[in-house]
Amino acid sequence: MNREFRDNPERGSGTVLAAGLALVVIMAMALMLLFAQSAVMATRAAAAADLAALAAADALRGITSGDPCTVAAEVAARHAAALVSCTEEAGQTVMVRTELNARTLVGAATGQARAGPPP
Repeated sequence: MNREFRDNPERGSGTVLAAGLALVVIMAMALMLLFAQSAVMATRAAAAADLAALAAADALRGITSGDPCTVAAEVAARHAAALVSCTEEAGQTVMVRTELNARTLVGAATGQARAGPPP
C-alpha cells in the first residue's frame, strides 16, 4: 500500500464531492426548465381557449358568421391547439376546451374558457 494513501485516506474525495454537487445542480436546473416549459405551454393553451371561446361567443350571438364550434376550432388551430370540446350553454354562452398540439414531458397542456355576452 502507498504510504501517502495510508497517511491521508480522504485524498481525492473533494473531486468526487464536486462532481456530485455539479450533478445535483444540473438536475435541479433541468427540473426548473421543465417547470418553466410547462408554465409557458399552459399559458399558451389558456390563451388559445380564451380566444376560441370569444370567437365562438361572437358567432353564437350573430356578430360574426359561422357555426360557433367551427369558428372556435379554426381559432384554436391558428394558435397551434386542437379543440377538445365546445358546448353551447344557456344565455348565449360557450364553453371551450383546447389542447396544444405540442407536448411536453409531463403531457399535453390544456386550456378551458367560457365566453358570452357582456353583462
